[in-house]
Amino acid sequence: MNIFSVTAMTGILISGLGLPTLAFANNNAASIESRLEQLEKRVQQAERRAQLAEAKVQGARVDTRRLENAVAENSAQTREAHQAVQETEKRTAALEKKVPEKEDGWFELHGYARSGLMMNQRATHSRGGPYLTPAGDTGGAVGRLGNEPDTYAEVYLEKKQRLDNGATTRFMVMLADGQESYNDWTASTSTLNVSQAFAELGSLPSFSGVFKDSTLWAGKRVDRDNFEIHWLDSKIIALNGTGGGIYDVKWSDDAKSNFSLIGRSFDGIEEVNDDIQSYILTANNYFGPVQWLLSGIKAKDNEYRENRTDHSMDNAGNKGYLTMLAYHGDDFYGLRPGMSKTALSYGHGLGAEVKTVGTRAELTNDADTVRLATYGTTELAKGWDLAPAILAQSSTDRYIKGDDYKWLTLNARLLQGITENFALAYEASWQYMDLDPKGYLDYDKVKGDFYKLTFAPTFRPDDLSPFFTRPELRVYATYMDWDKALDNYSANDTLGQTGFTAGGQWSFGVQMETWF
Repeated sequence: MNIFSVTAMTGILISGLGLPTLAFANNNAASIESRLEQLEKRVQQAERRAQLAEAKVQGARVDTRRLENAVAENSAQTREAHQAVQETEKRTAALEKKVPEKEDGWFELHGYARSGLMMNQRATHSRGGPYLTPAGDTGGAVGRLGNEPDTYAEVYLEKKQRLDNGATTRFMVMLADGQESYNDWTASTSTLNVSQAFAELGSLPSFSGVFKDSTLWAGKRVDRDNFEIHWLDSKIIALNGTGGGIYDVKWSDDAKSNFSLIGRSFDGIEEVNDDIQSYILTANNYFGPVQWLLSGIKAKDNEYRENRTDHSMDNAGNKGYLTMLAYHGDDFYGLRPGMSKTALSYGHGLGAEVKTVGTRAELTNDADTVRLATYGTTELAKGWDLAPAILAQSSTDRYIKGDDYKWLTLNARLLQGITENFALAYEASWQYMDLDPKGYLDYDKVKGDFYKLTFAPTFRPDDLSPFFTRPELRVYATYMDWDKALDNYSANDTLGQTGFTAGGQWSFGVQMETWF
């Protein structure tokens, strides 16, 4: 029986009941036809989905094959890397057999150097240096990029040893020289000297408690924990001299102290007798990223030194103190990735020289100095790195009662990485100074601004650390200008000399800088 027979019988039955037979049959047939069309559409849609699924399966198979190939290639590279590590370990072991660490120790050679040619727009030797302004005598540095006409080098050799009982020893000697001659033979103008010669003992097995990991030292040295604003060539704190001390007395995992006693002669005064020295007792404390330094200074007979000026030295300093509070940040002032360091210093009497501690004999017992230093580095965007710095100081009654020295330096170095081995460096410096020496050394009262702009294409071996990768080879152009009033500060300082007066000065040069 087919569908039409069923339909006819249904019509007869409906007719017998008195219903409209033809209309019902037509409607029923139309309904069935519509259902067939919908079923056909569903079948077509299912076929399309099946085709898409099959295509995806084929793509997945291709991706799987690619992944399997990548895994195999990666595995081969891993095996090669593992083999390279094994070969390196073998060479290291062979080298250690030749130079046993525990028996003979090992030597290390380190150093820093810069050297370059710097000339002005008239093709003559250009004046420069981070401390060329009138504020420079009291520590007011400006940017050093494209502003260094000298050659300076320091080389130090270290002998280190670890004994069978775990104790360590270290001896270091350092030679340094600096001058502005461009000649290849400069013995007649050399300032070569032994600037450091000291020994250390560390990890002594008989030490325990807070002294367990401490290091003893004695000799002539630059303090291990000095730190600076490199862009200004300015130490934030510098403890340099001859004496002894102990590093890393650990009160807890996050708190430690360094203690030292050093002596030194004063700098820059030929009349000072070598017997008149400053002695500096220092406690340098660390609490996590916070540093607190406190130094006391004594120079017993400094008030009796021969006077080199026409001014009374009845109040010449013979004692003093200074303190510094610093923060060593592992980000850019809490704003973005990078690093930053900030220090606020205060000194009184002989401690009023808050940077190079114990070096200035001319300070009075009433001298007061406040100094702020901060700098940081951060990546602004890929290939662009910024290093800003601020250095400011106010000093009163410094050399004569009533004198007043105020200055502020703003500096920023911007580095644009072009390739791994080439970058463009830009540096801008501005310094404001208000200096009232009260006639000290015939200095005149001045107030004004100094400006410096430098552009320096730079070659480097890599870009692992934008601001600290060395060596660097640079060519540069620098423009400097300053207020004319600053030419009148002194007849002996840099500004105001023949051919170097306000109105704009260009310098051009090439320089290398390295450390290792």
